[in-house]
Amino acid sequence: MKLTKQLVVCCSIFFVLLFSCSDSLNFDQADSLVAEPELEASLLYIEAPERIINLATATNFFVQDFNFDAFSSDFFAERVIEGTVTYEVENTTSKELEVTVEFLDESGVILDTEIFAVEAAPTAVLEREIAYGGTGRSIDIIINTSSIRVSAENLGDTMSTSIFPDPKVTLKSKGKFKLSVI
Repeated sequence: MKLTKQLVVCCSIFFVLLFSCSDSLNFDQADSLVAEPELEASLLYIEAPERIINLATATNFFVQDFNFDAFSSDFFAERVIEGTVTYEVENTTSKELEVTVEFLDESGVILDTEIFAVEAAPTAVLEREIAYGGTGRSIDIIINTSSIRVSAENLGDTMSTSIFPDPKVTLKSKGKFKLSVI
């Protein structure tokens, strides 16, 4: 009798738990599902020591085109919604500099330009964030970028040297983009 009572109580508890924790299934939830992951990656890292700047015979001491097809890949281009490109320029040289970053399409047409006027050291790190898509610049700039051109011009002299150890100018950039997966 005692065993029967325990069995009845256990079964009752089991059935109460079984029905109290269930919810009707709603298969329409998938229609409202939104998946928008953010991808972040380094884009550029360039540094030029002051001794190289002093050796340059022209004021334009650095010009380089970098092939960058990551933005125009189908996976990225068809899904990107918005994003930002963040630049950091640090100058520990004795030179006043101008650094230019240009986004180019596959025909070499300039889609976007950022110019950084950099004072001679000691200065703070210059940081700039550029938004694309949403309320920022057109997301088409990012989608159509095939290469990035970086140029740097010495607006100072070619003889002075900085008081800082290992003087150089450094450009770093990273991109952070939101994609629509579903």
